[in-house]
Amino acid sequence: MAQKNGHWTIKETKEKYHNSFINVREDQVLQPDGQPGMYATVKMKSGVAVLPIDSDRNVYLVRQFRYALGQESIEVVCGAVEKDEPHQKAAERELEEEIGIKASELINLGVVDLDTSIVSCSMQLFLAKQLIKTEANQEGTETIKTLHLPLEKAMQMVMDSTITHAASCVLILKACQGNINH
Repeated sequence: MAQKNGHWTIKETKEKYHNSFINVREDQVLQPDGQPGMYATVKMKSGVAVLPIDSDRNVYLVRQFRYALGQESIEVVCGAVEKDEPHQKAAERELEEEIGIKASELINLGVVDLDTSIVSCSMQLFLAKQLIKTEANQEGTETIKTLHLPLEKAMQMVMDSTITHAASCVLILKACQGNINH
């Protein structure tokens, strides 16, 4: 049975790939202009992005090899939200796992969608303050180096495309534009 998706009509859906992190589907559709077509989408687990900032306005970023890119990437702390896990708990977990930091204060800075045309994946953005160093407990897929630098330097790295990870760019720019009191 056909179903509407905005101005599109989905005539048939086929799941092409599925695992615990992503789902790829292909829809046979009627486009808004009435012509038949095909539309593929990728649905991913929602995620969190966390920017820890200390009392001197220095931030902690991570540098890690990203398989899909085939190179290292500088990013804020990021990770997937597990089933039934509140976003704030996921942010706390990822922060401690990846770089060994606990935060007494997490400030929600909103949401960013990684891509709106093909990929469905929202990232909840957090600023972490009042930091306490603990021990990192990285996953087997992670080889993370922590970078500690001024927030203004991180912003410059966004502006000169040293940092290209979308959620990281948005979070750093929001942190720079916001009124961050320590």
